Amino acid sequence: MPQSEVDPDLRLSAYDYPLPKELIAQQPASPRDSARLFRLERATRAMGHHHVHDLPDLLTPGDLLVVNRSRVLQSRLNATKIPSGGKVELTLLRPGLGDAWEALARGHRLAAGQRLTIGEVAAEVGESIPGGARLIHFSGVDVQELLVRQGQTPLPPYIHGYAGDPERYQTVYANALGSAAAPTAGLHFTPELITTLRDRGIGWATVTLHIGLDTFRPITDENVRQRHIHTEWVEVPEEAVAAVRTAKERGGRVIAVGTSAVRALEFAGRDGELAPYRGPVDLFVVPGHRFRIVDAMLTNFHMPRTSVLLLVAAFAGRELILRAYQEAIEQSYRMLSFGDAMLIV
Repeated sequence: MPQSEVDPDLRLSAYDYPLPKELIAQQPASPRDSARLFRLERATRAMGHHHVHDLPDLLTPGDLLVVNRSRVLQSRLNATKIPSGGKVELTLLRPGLGDAWEALARGHRLAAGQRLTIGEVAAEVGESIPGGARLIHFSGVDVQELLVRQGQTPLPPYIHGYAGDPERYQTVYANALGSAAAPTAGLHFTPELITTLRDRGIGWATVTLHIGLDTFRPITDENVRQRHIHTEWVEVPEEAVAAVRTAKERGGRVIAVGTSAVRALEFAGRDGELAPYRGPVDLFVVPGHRFRIVDAMLTNFHMPRTSVLLLVAAFAGRELILRAYQEAIEQSYRMLSFGDAMLIV
């Protein structure tokens, strides 16, 4: 299709906006639920300013929060080239075939066949694969054990020099190891806030979607429908399906906490009714998507030209989302992973 015929809502350039560097949060809010909360109402286009700890007053008894319980892998490893001694930083993404892992590798002149050591563990650089990753071969190594022993939690590249508690880049309820990046909307919850929400009659359900770094990569094709999103792993258990069904039958809203929870629910409910599901997911939500399960969402503010920004625009409308982002910037909201939150209803 000629670029001139592409729907304006499907043009990548329509999802650019000026993001001041000084608003990119370098530290998480403390306490977690002290982060600011931008409330956006789709029907009236109204905007309001709150804090995350106000959620019990902003939601209604009978509403259901659905969160992603995935925990971030300690997937960053420091390696040394043999025999030169040069340093290489590896971020493991997912297992490949045989003894290989897909990884992002940072180091000078890293060629296929290059031998590496990670502590006492030997590895070898394999071929390049689409998306800028490399295959790294580990012969006879329990890589999961290696990550637990020597891995570091990877932070997004726009967070510089963070030396705080790495648990602040995990949700308080994360208990399913497997993500390359945090489901950041969930970082705002404290155990006390969760208890208060439940005491107010607001439901709580969990799904699992192990987030890959590809989710956050900038899109390069002007026609966003040409974007291919990599497969991730999801589980929507029967308990979550039952909770969603009950909430809807009683007139409550299903509120997805984070874009990963949105994708899990919408994929498992793609036939119009939510069903238990366990397996791969490659759902790429763009404007024009018909939301079948999610009624509202809690999310962070996202980078320009990313699939997650397209998802929230699909839910609220591109023009309204960009106007809300402009308002948030004018009000000095803190942006991206360690930043403030947005409630879209």
